[in-house]
Amino acid sequence: MSSLGYTASPVGGTPGADPDLRTHSEDDVTPGEIAVGVIIGRSSEYFDFFVFGIAAVLVFPSVFFPHFSALNGTLLSFAVFSIAFVARPVGTAISMAIQRRWGRAAKMTVALFLLGVATVGIAFLPGYEVLGRTAIWLLALFRFAQGLALGGSWDGLPSLLAMNAPSNRRGWYAMIGQLGAPLGFVLAAGLFAYLYSALSQAEFLDFGWRYPFYVAFAVNVVALFARLQLVMGQTYTQAMQERELEPVSVTRLIDEEGSHVAIGAFAALASFALFHLVTVFPLSWISLYSPQPIVHVLMVQILGAFCAALAIVASGKLADRFGRRNTLGAMAVLIALFSLATPKLLSSGVTGNNIFIIVGFVLLGLSYGQSSGTVTANFSARYRYTGAALSTDMAWLVGAAFAPLVALGLSAKFGLIAVCLYLLSGAVCTLVALGINRALETREGAESGT
Repeated sequence: MSSLGYTASPVGGTPGADPDLRTHSEDDVTPGEIAVGVIIGRSSEYFDFFVFGIAAVLVFPSVFFPHFSALNGTLLSFAVFSIAFVARPVGTAISMAIQRRWGRAAKMTVALFLLGVATVGIAFLPGYEVLGRTAIWLLALFRFAQGLALGGSWDGLPSLLAMNAPSNRRGWYAMIGQLGAPLGFVLAAGLFAYLYSALSQAEFLDFGWRYPFYVAFAVNVVALFARLQLVMGQTYTQAMQERELEPVSVTRLIDEEGSHVAIGAFAALASFALFHLVTVFPLSWISLYSPQPIVHVLMVQILGAFCAALAIVASGKLADRFGRRNTLGAMAVLIALFSLATPKLLSSGVTGNNIFIIVGFVLLGLSYGQSSGTVTANFSARYRYTGAALSTDMAWLVGAAFAPLVALGLSAKFGLIAVCLYLLSGAVCTLVALGINRALETREGAESGT
């Protein structure tokens, strides 16, 4: 068995086939290359993701919303930030249609090209002082395009791992793709921290903030070739076909197994709610209401991201020992407890802020490491590929899309108790969804006599 949990059969390895076709193909992709390709691809996506999120705090209020207060400008920036998550399920639906007609490679090329163009388009976009409201509309349009692209970049690896990984190593393989999140954040936050410290405020707002978006375009080119090699390799393609991991219509999926999409989205809600509340939200809250230097905040978050990466790896070990669903449920309980301490920590100065960030990142790693595909076994084989993608999209939309906007807006008006309630609601939803999923499995097992 290969290191990714499935047997890499040679191309043409069916009985009676031409022996020459059973030799190793130069187009085959080894399991190690699959893992590297996935991490590179996910890291590039998250790099784009966090570049926009950090800019929404440090740049966009001044460049695109200069006539509003700092708070309202940040809230408007977060509203634009959320547009990508609204677009993401639409991108999934479109990309599945593209894949059914032209293949997985065409889908990935279109998605990553669109992501790169939208990202570099933001880099060249003049601000409000030059284009007026047109600049805001273009920013929103580019953000919508980023969301479409992210929805179209689904590679199906979590589904493949869920069906092929050894039963005692599924948690370990599930966390591989999740490592792209902390890696992407480290790159984005590190680049912004350097530019923010090396340039004057005027230089940073004039041209410095644009460099991370230029870099994102270059990173996407590298990711494009890495992921194209992945999806066009015979090993990967054969494994996907053998497991019937092929795209289906989103409308058909909703009609046939829509309830599984809902359970899959809410089962990961605690992780996705926490995602933005330890990355984007603290940066906005501290920049508005604390004298703590921005570069210092970014460096603490970078340290937190490294802790999250280690926690993601640890989540694989925990899930293999205690079960993925049990691990995700336990993390939801810890996130609920963490939420109760949030108001105190964020109102306790630099020390409290730093503790909130570091502990939050550790919990994020432990939960997010197992948030992908935890309940994808609910889907029948035919719908698992599209079902896993759409469940993830909906988890982002329901749990993370509006988290910075809602948390900052409500906290500014009612206090930090709003952050507590937001996180607590996400944890409760996760526990309820996991409970429903367990009940459904028990009922189905009883009906089948197992």
